[in-house]
Amino acid sequence: MEVKDLQPKQVFEIFDQITKIPRPSKKEEKIREYLLDFAKKHGIDAHADKTGNVIMRKPATPGHEDAPTVILQGHMDMVCESNDKSFDFENSPIQTIVDGEWVRANGTTLGADNGIGVAASLAIMADEKLVHGPLEALITVDEETGMTGANGLEKGELKGTILINLDSEDDAEVFVGCAGGIDTVATFTYKRSCAPVDFHYFKMDVRDGLGGHSGGDIHLGRANANKLVARFLFNLMKNSDVAISEIDGGNLRNAIPRAAHAVFGVHTSRKEDVRVAFNKYVADIEGEYAGLEVNLKLDLESVDKPEFTLDSATSRNLILSLYCAPHGVISMSRDMPGLTETSTNLASVKMKGDDKILVTTSQRSCVDSRKYDIANQVEAVFTLAGAEVEHGDGYPAWSPNLDSRIMHIVSDAYEELYGVKPAIKAIHAGLECALFKQNYPDLDMVSFGPTLRDVHSPSERMHIPAVERFWGQLRRTIEKVADLKK
Repeated sequence: MEVKDLQPKQVFEIFDQITKIPRPSKKEEKIREYLLDFAKKHGIDAHADKTGNVIMRKPATPGHEDAPTVILQGHMDMVCESNDKSFDFENSPIQTIVDGEWVRANGTTLGADNGIGVAASLAIMADEKLVHGPLEALITVDEETGMTGANGLEKGELKGTILINLDSEDDAEVFVGCAGGIDTVATFTYKRSCAPVDFHYFKMDVRDGLGGHSGGDIHLGRANANKLVARFLFNLMKNSDVAISEIDGGNLRNAIPRAAHAVFGVHTSRKEDVRVAFNKYVADIEGEYAGLEVNLKLDLESVDKPEFTLDSATSRNLILSLYCAPHGVISMSRDMPGLTETSTNLASVKMKGDDKILVTTSQRSCVDSRKYDIANQVEAVFTLAGAEVEHGDGYPAWSPNLDSRIMHIVSDAYEELYGVKPAIKAIHAGLECALFKQNYPDLDMVSFGPTLRDVHSPSERMHIPAVERFWGQLRRTIEKVADLKK
């Protein structure tokens, strides 16, 4: 069976179309064109704003013109991660696979984050049988790498008073708050040294970790490939001179790094010691992550002498800082049991052509003061190591409103249909809702979606029965709001 043949058909047909359209963050031209063409085909008023967001509007079903206007909101970009480094996300369609009750991709991220939310929004806008009040759809750009679309949304673009964000990942859960976030980038400037001729050189490779979302999965204790490389090199440095030639790991600030590697050298007399130490290290890691990281691979191979190595001071400072930089859960919420309050992700290490090494980290917290506190701790570590450190603008937390009218409507809709009262939660991921509050402070907002797992990784998958329940919940919510008065 193909994805387009799944139920609910009107949602999966659109989702299937979306998967065929390349849509990396900051390169959304093709998906934006698709959205505008979709609107034109279905007689829906639509335009793109100055930032590149697409806004659609549909008048109410006759007799329901006085109902509050509902905004259906999602983002058009996707995280691009692949097991095959040659996969061209800018030009190639995602290859989807129906695997029992799940939809997944063939070796890449699926893009259900947030393709399924966008598909549901479009299906609602195109539905001629649904009874509804005035509707808007807001589909933003660049949510995954900077929330550029939400930041750039100007006052007056939206007319609605209720916003339903369709970018959550758990069936039978309704989200009314999210963490704020900030990125921190440390830049090392190194000098090139001649690679010592009396050194033996190795390449250490960490790959096939689970990775995952740096917010939603950070509490699961998955391996960080950057930390694993740094840990081994730190232990070598305690007893040997280590010359680093190359280091690379992770890709995106909002993904736990699944893979990393380093090319390094030790004095020829110590090469067998390195192999022995590595074998013991692999055994330690396998024991630590037994039953969790079942596919994680650590390899060590000899390589030719490189053209250059980093100067010894930078090599040492880089490894020391990567090893001691915090990663993972920093604190749990006291107000909402089970919710990660504050975390940090040691996301990527990249060598640049201008003799610089960029270390990117991402901090999250539902308490703004703690978000800045952990960002400052990260800054302190890398400053001590001699790096230049800069913080991004960040985004605020979305504080829960437990008196929200739309929260109760969404919850009631699910319970009426499926006999289960959904849990009311906050999420440790960033949602655009917090940014919308800046220009639209009176918006009544909520977020829900179908079950997705391992987003931001090639293991990403979507639960088919949950999509059907999500679709029913969304339709029933729209119908219930249609009976209200402004």
